[in-house]
Amino acid sequence: MRSYPRNSPEAAARVLALLLIADGNVCRSEIQALESLDASAALGLAPDGFASIVQGLCEDLMLSASAGEWPCSLDEATLAALLGEVDEPALRRKVLALASAAAQADRHLADAEQRLLDELRTRWQVDAPSGAVVS
Repeated sequence: MRSYPRNSPEAAARVLALLLIADGNVCRSEIQALESLDASAALGLAPDGFASIVQGLCEDLMLSASAGEWPCSLDEATLAALLGEVDEPALRRKVLALASAAAQADRHLADAEQRLLDELRTRWQVDAPSGAVVS
């Protein structure tokens, strides 16, 4: 799994990408929600930067998956390392707000999405206010 500099736009975007692929089904409504919030700019990425982060994450997961293992599964140490790359409180709140908006966009909160959101809130000790505006 590639690593990104701590609190970099790429590290933050990868956490958001984890949410998108958590249930194995990236819905168009999730992407549209992030586009409407201008997530790439909010995280400091180029306009097409988020798509390349999602692609890179998927590639890394496919390369690290064992035969027959669901590629979106992360072991505890890997998840801790990825979430640990974002430790700035304001950036954590921003990522959590974006992730919450994406997860709710398709009006179905999958178990895997809920688990990741809970994990973010617990590990990061932050909570995104409902209706949070990201800037």
